Amino acid sequence: MTVAESSVLAEQVDLKQRLQNRSLKRFITGVCAVLVVLGALVCAGFFLTPYAPNTPDFLNRLSPPSVAHWFGTDQLGRDVATRLLYGGLWSVGLALLITVFGAIAGTIIGLAAGHFGRVADATLMRVTDSFFAFPELIAAITIAGVLGPSTANMVLALILVGWMRFARLARGLSVDIAHRDFVTQAKLNGLPSRLILWRHILPNIGPSLLVLWTNSWSRTILSISGLSFLGFGVQPPNAEWGAMLLDGKAYMQTAPHLMIFPGLAILVSVLAINLTGDRLRDLLGSGSAT
Repeated sequence: MTVAESSVLAEQVDLKQRLQNRSLKRFITGVCAVLVVLGALVCAGFFLTPYAPNTPDFLNRLSPPSVAHWFGTDQLGRDVATRLLYGGLWSVGLALLITVFGAIAGTIIGLAAGHFGRVADATLMRVTDSFFAFPELIAAITIAGVLGPSTANMVLALILVGWMRFARLARGLSVDIAHRDFVTQAKLNGLPSRLILWRHILPNIGPSLLVLWTNSWSRTILSISGLSFLGFGVQPPNAEWGAMLLDGKAYMQTAPHLMIFPGLAILVSVLAINLTGDRLRDLLGSGSAT
């Protein structure tokens, strides 16, 4: 390859990288704008709704959707739309916190396994593999069942079973990046291990961890709803989408709106997060190291 061809190829790669970065910035800006609008609408809903989420109104039990109650009322006369708003705090907000804690714990374990020698690698990965021996939801149900049904126990159970994927991904990527020239050069320059992890390895594995985090967020929403539906999660009278499905199960034929709207809320939120994660994966190019 001649010098001119190499120069043209380098310019093409640089142009492709700039276009990719520009598309990523536009996408992130769009996502942030949508989140701001949705947050404003949700906050407005909290202030504008005339109904309390847990206050019964027995005169309006099982009312169908109407102008007064957009999504109808439940078996105790509570406004379903209001309960969906408050339920989102449990289903989506709690899943966000759980995945953040799981991502942090798993990333730390994975980085330690991939960077601090064979003993640490073997020990930490065997612990991770032992957790992988059980399906996540089954393990969470078992832990929550042993500890007792409560929101705190559900959160603890989901954190305990949600960190392994991050640990395995972080370990695999960090082992690969640890052999790259820029990491070797940093070691030869005497840079401490913690700075190598912070400045070189973590920024390069971050995109892949971000994509995994979006997938884990949507999966955790389903887990919270599933545990609450089984009675191991958020407890009555708190509004949570899975618990609302459980309450509406007995009225499926006479008042189907009690299950339709919570089910749609779960479907739309999980689908939106998964589509966002897929788009991020495409734009980040699977987080290749640089």
